[in-house]
Amino acid sequence: MIAAAIGWMRRRFWGWALAVIIVANQVLGDFVNAVGGEWLKGLVGAAVAGALLVYLLRPKVRQAFGEMR
Repeated sequence: MIAAAIGWMRRRFWGWALAVIIVANQVLGDFVNAVGGEWLKGLVGAAVAGALLVYLLRPKVRQAFGEMR
C-alpha cells in the first residue's frame, strides 16, 4: 500500500497499475465474501471497490499517469 501510494502521488504508471491490481483484488475478495455467506458485507464492499475501480480505469485518470516505461 505504501508503494502504491508513493507511485500514485508521483503520478507514475506503476503506481496506477499497482492501485488497479490492489482494488481489483479487493473486488474479488468482496465477491468471495458475498458467496461465502457474508452477502451484505461482500456486496457493499464490492460496490464501493467496484466504483473505485471504474474511476481508476477512466481514460482521463489513466492518462494522468503517463506511459509504461
